[in-house]
Amino acid sequence: MSLSFGKVRFISLFTAVALGNSWGGQLSETEKPAWLEAALERSARQYEYLLTKLESEEHAPRSLEGTRLTTVAWRDWTSGFFAGSLWQLHEVTGQTHWRVAAERYTALLAPAQHNRRTHDVGFVLNCSFGHGYRLTQDPRYRAVLLQGATTLATRFNAKVGSIQSWESRNGWEFPVIIDNMMNLELLLWAAREAPDANLRAIAVSHADTTLRNHFRADASSVHVVNYNPRTGQMRERETHQGASHDSAWARGQAWGLYGFTLMYRETKDARYLTQAGRIAEFIMQHPRLPADKIPYWDFDAPKIPHAPRDASAAAITASALLELADYVAADSAARYRNFAEAQLRSLASPTYLAEIGSNGGFILKHSTGNFPAGKEIDVPLNYADYYFLEALLRLRRVRSET
Repeated sequence: MSLSFGKVRFISLFTAVALGNSWGGQLSETEKPAWLEAALERSARQYEYLLTKLESEEHAPRSLEGTRLTTVAWRDWTSGFFAGSLWQLHEVTGQTHWRVAAERYTALLAPAQHNRRTHDVGFVLNCSFGHGYRLTQDPRYRAVLLQGATTLATRFNAKVGSIQSWESRNGWEFPVIIDNMMNLELLLWAAREAPDANLRAIAVSHADTTLRNHFRADASSVHVVNYNPRTGQMRERETHQGASHDSAWARGQAWGLYGFTLMYRETKDARYLTQAGRIAEFIMQHPRLPADKIPYWDFDAPKIPHAPRDASAAAITASALLELADYVAADSAARYRNFAEAQLRSLASPTYLAEIGSNGGFILKHSTGNFPAGKEIDVPLNYADYYFLEALLRLRRVRSET
C-alpha cells in the first residue's frame, strides 16, 4: 500500500496571533505551577524560532555541531522526536499551526514503516505517527503504525528470544541494546489494535530476555548483549556508549526504567514493576548523582565531578518516574514524583533551559550523545526536548488531578 501525505507548510506563531489564535488559553491556568507553565511557554516559543530556521528543510533537526544545525532523514533513529514534540505542543496549546507543522514532519517519516534494518522503527514511528494517531484518529497514521510493527517483528529471533537491535558490528553478530526496550511500545499497541497475539508475545519475550541478561545485581544495566543467533547463547556483555563494559551509562539506565515501566502498564506483570522500581532506586540513590539530579553521562564516568552531564537521561528518567508513580503505593509514588519534579525544575532552570533564540532553537542544553565516539558532547539533542515536554505534560496532569 502506498501512502501520500500532502506536503504542507507550518504557520508561524506570528501569523497565528494575527488570526486570533494567540498563546494563553490552556497554558494560563493559575492553578498550575508557574515554573512549569513558564517552561512550556518558553519551549513553544523556542520551537517557533526553530521552525523559522527550517522553512525549506526536508529533514528533522537533531542537534548542533558548533553553530551549525544538524538534520536527519527518516533512516536516523532520532528522526521521529521532532515531529513528536510538535504534536505535544499542539496537544497542550490546541493551536492549529502546531498540528500543521507536526503533520508535515510526520509525513516525511512514512518510509520508515518498511525499514527492516533497524529496531528503531519503534522510536521513529511511535513518537511521531503514534502521537498523530492518538490526537487525530487519522486512519492513514494507524496503517503506518501497524505496518511498522509488522516490520519491527521481522527482527525477532526465537532462539535468542529478542529483537536484534543493530546489524552485525564491532564483532557482535546479534547485538541487543538496552535502548531496544523502548521499541516494544509499538508492538504492544499494535498487538491490541490489530489484534495480533504474536506481536505481544514477541514484546514479552524480548523484555524477559533483557530482564535475565542485561542487568547486574545492583539493578544497573549493561548497554549491549551479544548473542549467537543460531543457538541463542549469550556471548558478551559490553558497552558501546558507556564509559566501560562495567559502567552504568546514564541514558541506558533511563531507557531501562522507562521500558520496564511501560511493560508493566501493558501486561501488569509484577516482575516488570519490581524491575522498574529497582532501576529507579539505583538512579535516585546513586552516590555520584549530582545535587541537581541531572546525571553525568555515565554514573562511572572519568573526571567526575567535571564530566559532562546528560540532560536527555534526566528528562527520560523524569518522564518514566511520573508514570511509574501511578502503579505503586502512595509513599513510593510521592518519592518518585518528588524526584521527577526536582529533575524537571533543574531542567527548567537557566542552567539547562535555553534562552529564546539561542541553542540553535532547541529547548535544553547540556546533553551527551556518544561520549566514547566524541560525538554530540554537551549539546542540545532532539530527544532530550521530546522527553522533557512529555515529562512536563505528565507532571501537569498530575498537578491538575490533585
